[in-house]
Amino acid sequence: MSDIHVSVVVPAHNEEKYVKRCVDSIRESADEFEGNVEIIIVCNRCTDRTEDIAKENGAIVVKNEDRCIAKIRNAGISAARGKIIITIDCDNRMTKGTISEVYHLLGSGKFIGGGAPIRFERYSFPLWCNDILCRFLFAVTGLYCGMFWATKDTFDAIGGFVEKRAMEDVATAKILKKYGKSKGKKYTSLKKNYLINSTRKYDDLGDWLYFKLMVKNIGTLIKAAMGNTEEYDRLIDEMFYDYNDKH
Repeated sequence: MSDIHVSVVVPAHNEEKYVKRCVDSIRESADEFEGNVEIIIVCNRCTDRTEDIAKENGAIVVKNEDRCIAKIRNAGISAARGKIIITIDCDNRMTKGTISEVYHLLGSGKFIGGGAPIRFERYSFPLWCNDILCRFLFAVTGLYCGMFWATKDTFDAIGGFVEKRAMEDVATAKILKKYGKSKGKKYTSLKKNYLINSTRKYDDLGDWLYFKLMVKNIGTLIKAAMGNTEEYDRLIDEMFYDYNDKH
């Protein structure tokens, strides 16, 4: 293949149920784009058919054993050959115009990178509440997350994703925004396209999941804010790093 224009990095831990539909959404977006796109699935401690399905669907597979989502994404970025990097989680999907819009925005020279609006794959009253909260926080902070995109040179310059076990997306967005300001560029969001956000945790554990977690674990969150993260780390393990082993 000639030069790779865009690399899409997808962290995956036991995602055999979701990896094909994620890859399919990337393929559909790549079909709308005139350049060359590679898909990198970072298989993290996979014990199911994630790797096989990824390869069957034409993705490049990178192995990683870390228990930190930021390090997993960074492993994919290190392996990427594209000049532009887009990251997306394996249970999510992108819309058809995503890659083309990213390429256009970065090509304008006005933007350092950015994120994407989030839309759930189904809706209910509590999920609408989550949606509105996300839109409000994104609008107030300007720290769009969910899906990240920037040039590989930019990711290399900032050292990739901030390697912390939780809230790494917000921390990385802050650094990208600050770095962009130093270069006279803005951190922004896609305008025409969006991230299709999986509702699998809500499907399994209820649509009020995160609101209940905030109430139930308020003490843990306060301790974490004060610097004691032991209980918070256990909660993060339970909700994110151990979840796929059980479902």
